Amino acid sequence: MRLEPAGPEALLLVLADQPDAGLPLRIAALADLIQLELGPLVVDLVPGWTTLLLHYDLLRTDHLQLSRRLLPLLEDWCVQAQPSRSGHLHEIPVWYAGEDLAEVARACALSEAELIALHSGVEYRVGAIGFAPGFAYLGELDARLSLPRRRTPRTRVPGGSLAIAERQTAIYPQASPGGWHLIGRCPWRLFDAQAEPPCALAVGDRVRFLAIDEAAFRAEGGAP
Repeated sequence: MRLEPAGPEALLLVLADQPDAGLPLRIAALADLIQLELGPLVVDLVPGWTTLLLHYDLLRTDHLQLSRRLLPLLEDWCVQAQPSRSGHLHEIPVWYAGEDLAEVARACALSEAELIALHSGVEYRVGAIGFAPGFAYLGELDARLSLPRRRTPRTRVPGGSLAIAERQTAIYPQASPGGWHLIGRCPWRLFDAQAEPPCALAVGDRVRFLAIDEAAFRAEGGAP
């Protein structure tokens, strides 16, 4: 575990070398603790799979002073048991009809039905949110579905697209460029700037995908 300056107004807390299933929830708990204890000094907290990026108010503190304040909190966090909560479980419907589905199945030496069964048969953990507002990185993807990102990213991926890359999966919450493989479509809106909270998924939450057909996708509000 180490603390690294990340520019003039940010500090990166590196909390582990490798992610594990319980770490996102522990990092989320640490973010809550820091916000509670250091409140006015903290501008923003950004959890990652193994890190926590802390943006602070340079008019109130600097990274040396902040590091001294953080050390006892980190020592307590290291010896704490796993959080009592397990993260909210979201069961998200998906119509497995992404434009890369057949290509991904061939690359993985699977039938489309086998691919769908593998992808929807795992409970994922939200490890980080970033890249775009509400874009939740979910892991860990079954190794049999692991593929590198596309050589040529798309300039526009439709919002609601379910995608995979390497050992992660995600739903694009709004239309954006993207280089992941598209295997399905979700009818739900997972980010709404006017809602509170705006993002339906939080770090440490759990996700299961429920395979649905086109009729159910349309009934749930999925766009043509």
